Amino acid sequence: MSLAIIDAREWQRMFDLRTCDRAAQDGPVVRMVRRVLERHPFPGDLAELSNRWVTDVALEFIQEYDPRFIFLAYAQQYYRGRYSDMGPAERSRLLSAMAREVERFVERSGFSPVLVGTGDMTPRRGAIDVTRLDGLAVSTHWSARYAGLHAPSGRDLRDLAAEPGLDRIVPKSEWMALYDDWSQAHRVPDYLLVAKEGFTFTTLGQVHRHIAMVPAGSSRRIPVSTHLGRAADITDVRGIVEAGLAERRVALILVEGIGLAEFPWPHTAAANGRAWHFYEPGDGQYLTLASGRHRVFDYPTGYKYFDEIMEHKEFALSGYFTAIPEGTLGRAFPGRSVAVGNRSMFMHLVPGADISMECFARNLYNQGTMAVIHREEKF
Repeated sequence: MSLAIIDAREWQRMFDLRTCDRAAQDGPVVRMVRRVLERHPFPGDLAELSNRWVTDVALEFIQEYDPRFIFLAYAQQYYRGRYSDMGPAERSRLLSAMAREVERFVERSGFSPVLVGTGDMTPRRGAIDVTRLDGLAVSTHWSARYAGLHAPSGRDLRDLAAEPGLDRIVPKSEWMALYDDWSQAHRVPDYLLVAKEGFTFTTLGQVHRHIAMVPAGSSRRIPVSTHLGRAADITDVRGIVEAGLAERRVALILVEGIGLAEFPWPHTAAANGRAWHFYEPGDGQYLTLASGRHRVFDYPTGYKYFDEIMEHKEFALSGYFTAIPEGTLGRAFPGRSVAVGNRSMFMHLVPGADISMECFARNLYNQGTMAVIHREEKF
């Protein structure tokens, strides 16, 4: 059983991660994780101290658990950039603060870092309203550039072809052929709508927040910085980490909302997708980095996610995920591993680490912190 522990500052509760049934479990690992949760309340997605929280928690887990592999995500600058209007000076200050936290972790931990930026951001220029189509348009989760289109009429396709903010309309078969992956064909939308740089989609059921910046077209390539090897493609990163782990302790560190234009460390450029398609910061990009193979269609952009939300959905604490992903780096690694980040549920799902700790926040609402213990027999 994977054990989830939620800390809401005033109380802690334990649950079976899969069933969400209340759990009562004890032992040295459980007690250690509960202490770390109690000592490190999460300041909030947009808060100045959010990235510092990642470093502080990671350093404490190194002291308490002594992992050989650690997965970190620093996302505060991504949230601030996406949802807050700011000038160049404020953004520069924000990125400098992020870099200091990453460097503090590397200097104090002694881990060999593999640093990955998730891609450049650009100001939002406008929105494409697809709420009045005959078919159903869905923009899932964190997607900005893409929307799925289900059962469109001929009139829909003609109207969309004249839409000035739309870059292309991609049939399902063309999109899946691009990655030669047909495993989730039943969930992939009939068409993928691709916006021009700076444009987003207005779809039914969206959480309407002010969006200031979105992924830029230059995110077709992303920066990777490490002395352990050279990544020409996003799928190369896992192999570099695994090769390094044979000889040393390694940290795979994702810095969100930063691409080639602003990455503060020496780096090379890695392909972040194929042809016209590139990953936005989200589950597909995280899963690809952790798996070493493209994972575009595990939760395909624009799928009808609401059809999978049942009254008694398993993994209810894991958002739209319906299972713990297979084939990830942490699940295959025999040594001790930890994941820490301020990108919510991705931490306990994607890296596959023994122990994870994350902000328990949904749509920027801070509800506390959550740790998950997947394996404790290595302690």
